[in-house]
Amino acid sequence: MSEIKVASRYAKSLLDLALEQKALEEIKGDMQLFVDTLKQNPQLQAVVKNPIIPLGKKNAIIKGVFGDKIHKVTAAFLKIVVDKGRAEIIYGVAKEFLREYNVFKNIVTAKIISAAPLNDTARKEIIEKVKAVTGGEVKLKESVDAGLIGGFILTVGDKQFDSSIASSLARVKKEFSKKMVA
Repeated sequence: MSEIKVASRYAKSLLDLALEQKALEEIKGDMQLFVDTLKQNPQLQAVVKNPIIPLGKKNAIIKGVFGDKIHKVTAAFLKIVVDKGRAEIIYGVAKEFLREYNVFKNIVTAKIISAAPLNDTARKEIIEKVKAVTGGEVKLKESVDAGLIGGFILTVGDKQFDSSIASSLARVKKEFSKKMVA
């Protein structure tokens, strides 16, 4: 079974457990803390994934790093995953949990790349339009790429809307070259 499928199953189990224990928001915060910490500390991520390091030592390291910062359900879940010899997927489980949480809460992530930073009015307008189409809460991730010349590229799920000038120029150039060849 692929690592993603296994991580997804563990994440769904943790989501169900979080709902059952009425601790969804706390556990979501714990998973975000876990992902952020491992992302910022590649050495810790390597230790957790390393099959040579004994399971007891991995549990001690996780407990030492996160200790009282995480909910008891999260701590118990992480210990179980490590004890089952699945520590190498624990980072994937945490990321998958966050994805499952967003699906459960109907939170959509929209990514926008613009030629210049968005002002508040443009940001609100984009969020409202995405919200109208998806019907969910919108998290907007912004980045700037001056190479777009003007406009933006908006990605929501597997759909992309490209209104950049660079893209328009590329299409014109392609059409022009086709007409020159014909």
